[in-house]
Amino acid sequence: MLVLSRKANESILIGDDIKITLLNIDAERVKIGIEAPKNLRVFRYETLKKVVLENQAAVHVNVNLVELAGLKEHAQKEKK
Repeated sequence: MLVLSRKANESILIGDDIKITLLNIDAERVKIGIEAPKNLRVFRYETLKKVVLENQAAVHVNVNLVELAGLKEHAQKEKK
């Protein structure tokens, strides 16, 4: 892992088209700005990790497809 020290309003360039700027630093938080091409997806690591873990847990859920189909039919009848 590359570790760099930066002050507020200083930037880091990754490749030719990703710029990370430290916007504000206080006692508890660092606020950063990211300039990147629109086709590049940028995520908060903790949020993405949570989604991945939830998806993995969902894969292991036992679902009774007959009961699920019955619930769907019941919901459709209530809409009418």
